[in-house]
Amino acid sequence: MLLRPSLFFLPAVRLRMAAPARRSLRMNAEKISAVATTTATATTGKRKRSTQAELDTAVEAETSLTTAKKARKEKPKAPNASVPAIYPAASPKKQRKPRQPKPEPVYVIPEVEKKETTFKGRLGPAKDAVFCSRTCRIDSIKKNGIDWVKELGRKNVEDLLTMIQWNEDHKIRFLRMSSEMFPFASHGTYGYSLDYCAPLLAQVGELAKKLGHRLTTHPGQFTQLGSPKPGIVESSVRELAYHGQMMDLMGLGPDGVMIVHGGGVYDDKVGTLGRIKKTITGVLDPNVRKRLVLENDEMCYNAEDLLPLCEELDVPLVFDYHHDALFPSSIPPTEIIKRANAIWVKRGIKPKQHLSEPRPGAVTLMERRAHADRCESLPMDLPDDMDLMIEAKDKEQAVFHLYRIYGLEEVKQESLRPPNENQTKETKGRKAASRSKTKKVEHVSDSAEDDSEQEESE
Repeated sequence: MLLRPSLFFLPAVRLRMAAPARRSLRMNAEKISAVATTTATATTGKRKRSTQAELDTAVEAETSLTTAKKARKEKPKAPNASVPAIYPAASPKKQRKPRQPKPEPVYVIPEVEKKETTFKGRLGPAKDAVFCSRTCRIDSIKKNGIDWVKELGRKNVEDLLTMIQWNEDHKIRFLRMSSEMFPFASHGTYGYSLDYCAPLLAQVGELAKKLGHRLTTHPGQFTQLGSPKPGIVESSVRELAYHGQMMDLMGLGPDGVMIVHGGGVYDDKVGTLGRIKKTITGVLDPNVRKRLVLENDEMCYNAEDLLPLCEELDVPLVFDYHHDALFPSSIPPTEIIKRANAIWVKRGIKPKQHLSEPRPGAVTLMERRAHADRCESLPMDLPDDMDLMIEAKDKEQAVFHLYRIYGLEEVKQESLRPPNENQTKETKGRKAASRSKTKKVEHVSDSAEDDSEQEESE
């Protein structure tokens, strides 16, 4: 069988043509690779240059933004009308209008009913218009130190000088000094001597003597000379010693007295009076005892209870008209005043009494204990030549009120203030009825002792 030549030689031809094709393809591949490498290199360079330029631009933009923020913080620039503001401009600060001074109040002072009296003594308020009772708490002493507390006392004495001069300008020449002039001076732990303030206290005494003013004190209800607890008696004695040193440094004469109440009865009035006697005669320093005066109260010791002790020890008795009305004696007031004044005269001290009135509408004992804002009349049994302390809520205004009623002194019209037309029978504080409903008379001072003990333990 004969084969066709074209078919027989086909594979050989294809093999012979395959080698040149491969060479041609290889050459073309190398050319293409070279071109691709050149192109890739050029492209990479451009990309690198482009990336670096973008980075530089970003850094410049960030730096510019930071600088702009700092500039805005340091000094805000005025907004440019051509460029929209990113942040709103700060509004200018408004200038405050000057405060207009308040007009002086106009007081309508009512007329008073005129009365007559032969009294020629001095009237004085239990408290005055000038404040000189800066005080503090024991925590403040612990925090600020004792010198800080002493500075409070020094400022109080400076204000006392102002008070005496104010009283002189308004013809008030009888004053009860605050027992808080020197805060915690008699405290068992934080107490201190008043020698540091001696020069200033001497100025007070000199001014009072020059103007003819009488200065007295009235230590508080914690002063319990007849307490059965020795600690309470010790703290009471320290309190009286503090008052005595203050008055001695002022150089006050015998008229400078300190008045205390009998205190509680502790279920045994006779025994308590015996302890009071023992404390006065055997514990008190002579400089303190010579200034001590007792006063009748409205709950525990009336004038009849204290008068025999006062006569025995030559301790003067302050007769309180209001207390006597609430807790009267079997002896009439005229007899009590006569016997009490005999002790004052024997001691060479000008007699002194206290006057106050209950609030309008008061009925019960607890309601009647509270003092009214003012007194409307002088007592019928009042001796002509003595000093009368007015224990009323309106302080110096209560004195001015009696001046106007009896024509005792001329009063400056600009110093007068109208009375409270809505005075109520209610009161606050330790004499409030709500605090005393469940207490018995025999234990009236028990809470005072507890408070005193707590104060000592602080």
